[in-house]
Amino acid sequence: MTQAFASEESEALSPEEAATAASNCTREFRANPHPVYAALREAAPVCPLSPPHGVETYLITRYDDARVALADPRLSKDMYGAIDAYHRIFGDSSIALDDNMLFSDPPKHTRLRRIVGSTFTPKRVESLRTRVQEITDDLLDQCPTSGPVNLLPEFCFPLPLHVICELLGVPENERKQAQEWSATVAQTGFGPEARKALEIAEGNLRDYLAELCARKRTEPDSGLLSALVTAQDQEGSLTDHELVSTAWVLLFAGHKSTAYQIGNAVYHLLSRPDQKELALRDENAMNAAIEEIFRFETSVENSTFRHAKEDIVIRDVLIPKGSLVQISITGANRDPEMFAAPDEMDVQRPNVQATHLAFGYGPHYCIGAPLARLEMQTALTSLFARFPDMALAGAPEDARWLTVPFPAFRGLAELPVVLDPS
Repeated sequence: MTQAFASEESEALSPEEAATAASNCTREFRANPHPVYAALREAAPVCPLSPPHGVETYLITRYDDARVALADPRLSKDMYGAIDAYHRIFGDSSIALDDNMLFSDPPKHTRLRRIVGSTFTPKRVESLRTRVQEITDDLLDQCPTSGPVNLLPEFCFPLPLHVICELLGVPENERKQAQEWSATVAQTGFGPEARKALEIAEGNLRDYLAELCARKRTEPDSGLLSALVTAQDQEGSLTDHELVSTAWVLLFAGHKSTAYQIGNAVYHLLSRPDQKELALRDENAMNAAIEEIFRFETSVENSTFRHAKEDIVIRDVLIPKGSLVQISITGANRDPEMFAAPDEMDVQRPNVQATHLAFGYGPHYCIGAPLARLEMQTALTSLFARFPDMALAGAPEDARWLTVPFPAFRGLAELPVVLDPS
């Protein structure tokens, strides 16, 4: 059994079993992490882990702790400050791609976010609405209806990939290769055995983005990347290194997280016909349902690593200076102290948009949240309008979830559906 269907019926885990599963990132834990997070929230909400990469890590699973930790300046996002641990987990190849606002602290983070925010504006995102609809319609036109189809490669991934590439100004004939390199990074995981594949993929992406940024200097267009090339604030413009790294994080995070989120949403709505019916009542109902799905099954299971700049005590647990810290967004979003009946998906749940942590909290709140919401709204509304009788091709409990150790995302390995059962 997997997912909510499993979590409702699984026997409770002991704290020791839960900590071992989370430390080792077992296939069972990856397939269904919710019982593990439930056990840790109850008995070890700030839990020391001993992962295979050998760097002791502390995992935070309760909502209140997670919300505070996400904004705590004592927990640094600058992994250059924990470079030894960084090398042991990721190797050398990722460093050149992590010189961006996601992996920095103030004042550098403030400067980078200000420059990116001056170009990646809500107005620019809203201007994409018509184009997002056109891309969505074109993809749905091409989806085969004669039999079962895996919706992930046919729809869920191409949509946000094309949208973020349109936004950045990536030429259409270069998008497939960028997607393949990004897929290697997203699905390989971060363990030592995957390091070589990561090095190759990340090196190719770094070289490609550097060359693309150079092109935008001599052949500017209306895309976001061209705007970033020329954007400045009172402290100057992005360095070449920062520019390439920023392009990387916008490309990678800007489509992978949304792709898996669309898949999670389709799966859970098809698994719960009553919830789907409520969600499809009107635009407001769909928007509310999307926020509940962000809470219930976010594609970003854990925050990226932080490290303690000093000794920190959370819930009587000492996190020593230099230790790595992960914040479980999935665990926090199902905390019963914050959300009633958290393991139930309720698309009419009140006030969920203001409380879920799917986009983080504090200074590092996801700058791409408006675009992700726009893509989710367009994708789900158009998909169910075009194929109102769409159904899963198998039983919900047979769904296969990503089980690679230390994945970047929480999502399905495949999403077989029948678009037109007739």
